[in-house]
Amino acid sequence: VAVNKFATDTENEIALVKQKAEEAGAIAVMSNHWALGGAGAIDLANAVVETCAKTRADGNKFKFLYPLEMSLVDKITKICVEIYGADGIKLEPIAEKQLEQYEKQGYGNLPICMAKTHLSLSTDPSLKGVPTGFTVVVREARASVGAGFVYPLLGKIMTIPGLPTRPGYYNIDLKPDGTIVGLF
Repeated sequence: VAVNKFATDTENEIALVKQKAEEAGAIAVMSNHWALGGAGAIDLANAVVETCAKTRADGNKFKFLYPLEMSLVDKITKICVEIYGADGIKLEPIAEKQLEQYEKQGYGNLPICMAKTHLSLSTDPSLKGVPTGFTVVVREARASVGAGFVYPLLGKIMTIPGLPTRPGYYNIDLKPDGTIVGLF
């Protein structure tokens, strides 16, 4: 579990998150990449590498939720139904065309990496908890062939750098003496 550290976090809050993660059987590692860049994620990266190596050494093999030979549409459907709890998916015409094209180009065996809101299991950010009775709208699909995956864009998700709901520049100000405040 990546414990994202922010300037406003207390040591007690961080300790509680780490404790709960470890009680659930996870390894909890502090990550401070938002403030320190790559240097703030080194411990997390090392923990991921070590965990993967240990998992392989223990004889556990990574397994996809679906066979890679399954069609792209069937893979997306399986993720939406079995992981998100959706009743099914609805392909927008452009998404259907793109997925068909990727299959024709030989990319049908690539795994899927979903691009959706983090605020809900559905594509509607206002549906909290474990919603039911929803259909996932696949707006379009893109292939990152070099990276080796296809990523459907679900709902109204936008593919831009990770931005907060409220941009950080709202907190930055300049005092009369020239001191900058609000930079994390």
